Amino acid sequence: MTNMKMTSETHSTHISQQFNQELEEIRSNLLAMGGLVEKQVTDAIYALIEGDSTIAAKVRQNDKAINQMQLTIDEECTRILARRQPAASDLRLILAVIRATGDLERIGDEASKIARHAMHLVEEGESPRGYIEARHIGNQVRKMVQDALNAFARFDTQLAVQVVHEDKTVDLEYRSATRALVTFMMEDPRSISRVLNIMWVLRALERIGDHSNNIAEYVIYLVKGMDVRHSSPEAIEESLRDNLLADHLKNSKEDS
Repeated sequence: MTNMKMTSETHSTHISQQFNQELEEIRSNLLAMGGLVEKQVTDAIYALIEGDSTIAAKVRQNDKAINQMQLTIDEECTRILARRQPAASDLRLILAVIRATGDLERIGDEASKIARHAMHLVEEGESPRGYIEARHIGNQVRKMVQDALNAFARFDTQLAVQVVHEDKTVDLEYRSATRALVTFMMEDPRSISRVLNIMWVLRALERIGDHSNNIAEYVIYLVKGMDVRHSSPEAIEESLRDNLLADHLKNSKEDS
C-alpha cells in the first residue's frame, strides 16, 4: 500500500515537472525567435545606412525562418492547450507567447521591407535626405525590441512600461520626420523617388515600435493579469501602483 502511494506521488510530480518543462520550452523558443528578429532589425538598418545590398538580401532570405518559427511555436502552444487545459498564470503565459510571436513575425516582415527599400536605394545610387532620421529612429526601435524581449525574459513590468513610453516618443519623431521629408520633396520634385523609399523605411520602423509596444503590454498582462491595451503609459503606471498597493494590503491582512 505504501509503495502504491509513493508511485502515485512520483507520477504526479513527473507530470508537473514535464508541464513546467513544456512551458519553459515555449518561452525559450519565443526568446530565440526574438533574438533572430532583433538581428533582422539590426541588419536591415545597417544595410540601409551602409548601402550594403548583400546584407539586405540576407535579411529578406531569413524572413522565411522567422515565419517557420512562429508556426512551430503556435503548434506547441496549441498542443499544450489541448493536453493540459492550463489555468491562471499558465494560461496567461501561453496566450502571451502566442500573441508575442505574432508581433515578432510582423517585426520580421517590417525588417524585410526596410531591406527591400535599402536595395532600391543602392540601385539608385545617390543618398537621399532622411538617412539621419532613419538612423536615429532605427536605433530607438532596435532598443525597444531588445527591451521588450528582456522584459519578457525577466517578467519585468517596469521595463515593459519603459517600452510603452518609448513608443510614444518614436511616434512623435516619426511624424516630425515625415513632415520634413514631405516639405523637402515639394521643394525638389527630382528627389521624390529616393525620399519615398526613406519614408517607407520610417513607416516600417514606426510599425516595429508599435509591435514592440504590444509585446511589452503582453508582459504586463502575463505578470499582473491586467489588459492594458489602448491605455496610456500614465494610466498603465497608475494601474500597476494600484495593483501593488492591493497586493501589499492583502499580504498585510494575511500576516496579521
